[in-house]
Amino acid sequence: MTQLNDARILMYSHDTFGLGHLRRCRTIAHSLVENFSGLSVLIISGSAIAGAFDFRARVDFVKIPSVIKLRNGEYTSLDQHIDLSETVRMRESIIRHTAETFRPDIFLVDKEPMGLQGEVAETLAYLKTCNTQLVLGLRDVMDSPALLAAEWERKELIPKIDALYDQIWVYGPENFYDPMIGMDIPQSLRDRIRFVGFLERQALHAELSDNKQQGDYILVTTGGGGDGVELIRGVMAAYEHDASLTFKTLIVLGPYMPGKERDEFVARGNALASVEIINFDSRMEELIASATAVVSMGGYNTFCEILSFDKPALIVPRTVPREEQLIRTQRAAELDMVDMLLPEEADDPVQMARALKALPQRQRPSERMLNVIEMDGLTSISDIVEEYFQSDRIEQIGRVSKA
Repeated sequence: MTQLNDARILMYSHDTFGLGHLRRCRTIAHSLVENFSGLSVLIISGSAIAGAFDFRARVDFVKIPSVIKLRNGEYTSLDQHIDLSETVRMRESIIRHTAETFRPDIFLVDKEPMGLQGEVAETLAYLKTCNTQLVLGLRDVMDSPALLAAEWERKELIPKIDALYDQIWVYGPENFYDPMIGMDIPQSLRDRIRFVGFLERQALHAELSDNKQQGDYILVTTGGGGDGVELIRGVMAAYEHDASLTFKTLIVLGPYMPGKERDEFVARGNALASVEIINFDSRMEELIASATAVVSMGGYNTFCEILSFDKPALIVPRTVPREEQLIRTQRAAELDMVDMLLPEEADDPVQMARALKALPQRQRPSERMLNVIEMDGLTSISDIVEEYFQSDRIEQIGRVSKA
């Protein structure tokens, strides 16, 4: 473990829909404090259930008022009595005050370059004057090139990123996908992009989930669950249609599954001997690690966990309002890493039942992959962080000697 004296990293995770951003930041934070003694990491999160997760020593979070993203792509305050603009102003103030008080050496922003509705822009400008290293972290896939280019052009993000950020970390290998493919990126900005690789996950067997199953089972997960109704409905319909589908299956609905559908699925699951349904588990790594195979929607975190624990997987990607999951899953299927059904195919109980029956006998991703896919993202990030602090220390020594 490398010693860093009073080093501080601040992370921003806007968290408007699902659990992906917080879980990614938490994974990176835990890896960093494992590798560096004396380092503290603080995560600014808008997740309504951030407190449901365990955080290691020297990792903590600051909760900002929650905003949710609707299926049409629009945002609204979680507290319906507070106007969205007022909520964003509160979030902006807390973010700025946290940065001023915490005084980070590195500020890592997850996915949204200027934050939700620009709420991080002022903090970025302030930290730039403090010589804080500003880093933008991007998923392997953001959206379709055309949609992303239009969004970034509308928000004038490329010149802002170019002016503010010191580095861009892409949480995937270059030979899998380039999230900014087809965009007009100046070379000066391209030179700051580092493809770190996928973020490998570990199962902490000392903290076993209470929901871990005995024996072989298929795990069905929708992540946060807010957009997972169609996937669960397709799996349930397959079991109800085909009585010979008897492989034990654990379905995790997710904390944001709508209440009406949650009640419906629990009732239907009670009538199926092979199916068990739970609402949520904060230790999904444990459930995936012990599963025989996984059925999911193709979000970034679950995809990394499928590869990390080398599980046969059937993915039914979300296709709206973003095409991120569709593109990731198509690329993974192209490399023969996973099986894929489009949402309209998964709606057919015959096709879904056939896919579920075949899944436990499928080869693991490592046995099927056509290319070597790097899973060393956490190691790469630690190397970059160590490189930064070493260079910063050398600069400080130089400034002292000149004085």
